[in-house]
Amino acid sequence: MGRRSAKRKVLSLYTGAGGLDLGFEAAGFETAAAVEIDPEAVATLRHNRSWPVLDRDVHTISSRELLETAGLAEGEADVLIGGPPCQPFSKSGYWASGDTLRLGDPRAGTLGEYLRVLRDTLPKTFLLENVPGLAYRGKTEGLALIARTIETINRERGVSYSLSLARLNAADFGVPQSRERVFVIGSREGTDFLFPKPTERYATTWDAIGDLEDDDDPALRVRGKWADLLPSIPEGQNYLWHTERGDGLPLFGWRRRYWSFLLKLSKALPSWTIQAQPGPASGPFHWKSRRLSARELCRLQTVPDDYTVLGNLAAVQRQLGNAVPSALAESLARALRRQLLGDRVDLRASLATAPRGPAPEPEPVREVHPRYRHLAGSHAAHPGTGRGYGAAAR
Repeated sequence: MGRRSAKRKVLSLYTGAGGLDLGFEAAGFETAAAVEIDPEAVATLRHNRSWPVLDRDVHTISSRELLETAGLAEGEADVLIGGPPCQPFSKSGYWASGDTLRLGDPRAGTLGEYLRVLRDTLPKTFLLENVPGLAYRGKTEGLALIARTIETINRERGVSYSLSLARLNAADFGVPQSRERVFVIGSREGTDFLFPKPTERYATTWDAIGDLEDDDDPALRVRGKWADLLPSIPEGQNYLWHTERGDGLPLFGWRRRYWSFLLKLSKALPSWTIQAQPGPASGPFHWKSRRLSARELCRLQTVPDDYTVLGNLAAVQRQLGNAVPSALAESLARALRRQLLGDRVDLRASLATAPRGPAPEPEPVREVHPRYRHLAGSHAAHPGTGRGYGAAAR
């Protein structure tokens, strides 16, 4: 047998394209075993890294198989990481019942499976990531399940897992993208985790992708009903430019559309959140009025340049839109190593986007295409929550 790597060992659930894992890798960890069911994400992982990947539903994978794949015994893993898929935590009756012992119950879903693996493998630390909705006021069933289950694990397994929670914006940590996620981090020894403080500057889209040549790939052309309207919207604006409160033509009612509708990047600002499955008119779009390329999407997610996400553009965007920006993951991983594992490490994230200098002037704005001019006129603003077009139709 060859010598085992001296790197800290990661058990990774719901690995996706590897956003969390790449951040932990940059912080000196090694993914000892990964679990991912999506074939395109599995192909991406295997193309880029030699991490052992169990490509099945986590419900069918025992904790023993996971540990055997990783070559680890119970309690040896340095960290369990994962972001259970963003399903709504709406099973209020089940969570409220307090029955958190039966984690084999299929109703516990992906979050329950993460906690089941935590209970069985007893890693030294853990990191759980999810959408901000996990921590919304009045909708905290998921957090309540986590807290109660960890109390049960501590009592039954004789450990002392702590629980620290924060809602973080990736743009505060060297990522050229505004993207909020909730993180729950704990230590088996009961040590509280202090989340790192935001960096002093925001990385911009120009910092991230300003050196990439303009891409004339036909696959990046915007298509659909509103494609020809996009060039008339300035950088950093969306459809609201063409409302009575904007400086364009009054083509739409104020706040009658989603924020991402005809949303365009500004060179001088971080990107807005990269969506996994955008509609044909959903941004953010490049300031050149086109879709973002695969490499540009990777840059905005702080994925290393030597890492290739496989598939067509839609597949790449879906994989990246579901991922944690790697520089944010690295910041957390470095802080976790120092605080919870006692390692002397530099806290600066190597994957954070470096400054590129002042952004050039915004792109010139074109006139509204004639095909949309008949829409100009008076449009009612959104009347309020529950009173929009969709609600009226229902």
